[in-house]
Amino acid sequence: MNKTIKRVGVLTSGGDAPGMNAALRAVVRACLHFGLRPFGIRRGYEGLLEGEIEEMNSHSVSNVMGRGGTVLLTARCPEFATPEGVKKGMEMAKVFRLDALVVIGGDGSFRGARDLHRAGLPVMCIPATIDNDIACTEYTIGYDTAMNTVKEAVDRIKDTAFSHERCSVVEVMGRGAGYIAVNSALAGGAEACLLPEKGFDLHEDVIKPILTCRNAGKMHYIVINAEGVGGTMELAERIQSLTGISTTATILGYQQRGGSPTVRDRVTASLMGVRAAELLSQGVCGRVIACRDGKVTDLEIEEALSQTKEMDPELIRAAKILSIYE
Repeated sequence: MNKTIKRVGVLTSGGDAPGMNAALRAVVRACLHFGLRPFGIRRGYEGLLEGEIEEMNSHSVSNVMGRGGTVLLTARCPEFATPEGVKKGMEMAKVFRLDALVVIGGDGSFRGARDLHRAGLPVMCIPATIDNDIACTEYTIGYDTAMNTVKEAVDRIKDTAFSHERCSVVEVMGRGAGYIAVNSALAGGAEACLLPEKGFDLHEDVIKPILTCRNAGKMHYIVINAEGVGGTMELAERIQSLTGISTTATILGYQQRGGSPTVRDRVTASLMGVRAAELLSQGVCGRVIACRDGKVTDLEIEEALSQTKEMDPELIRAAKILSIYE
């Protein structure tokens, strides 16, 4: 698909992620630079279906780069997952004479964009999700900020665990991907890390490392548990029952999504936004912007969504090696 593009809609969809506003800012200002007219769509695909669309200018995105969340708001939209919803989205795009759509979000949001693209609306996708679980890209906007938020929380929890000679089980986000979990375990010096991609044996992978550390003289312990594994409260109770060590559970929850984005997220979002707008100005569409080998590039959307992503085994191996206190 290659056509003249002038009017570009942009929306944020799915779970919010730090850096979405930086990506929005980059798309809007780069569109203006390349002679395109940007239109902001509030509340994601739900806003598209309801026509919550307004033209944006440079001032519209002033002072948003350092803000967490998304100033365009985001919402789940079950209706858009139906053929009727896609048809309605196409009709609304025609009402506002949108020539293309930029979607800032995760894998599910990209599948919605693909459906629109198949129906005839040119799209461009920018990966923004704290889970870093989009297969075609090495890095997603929001991931670095989320990891730093978890790292800071784990450091504080460790202080309390040390003071009270206890074990703390910390649940971090990641329903189907353990990237936040394994990196925070490695950065936080956890004794154990449980991932949705990898089964675990309670005695071998959790109890044994804790007791090995205790017998070597350590008096506080951290277990990182990914959201997708679940059972955090029960796990804490089980650890205390088997070891006799006072054990607490902490579920970090949505605080991992918030906060001012890090430099890495701001810069990555800015580079991705500029590339998306520039490609559209050239009539190129149906692409997913990605980071590969440390550089911003782009892939055809069907190819991007067909890929799978695997956890780096060296991260898991290193976390396991360094967890033992000798």
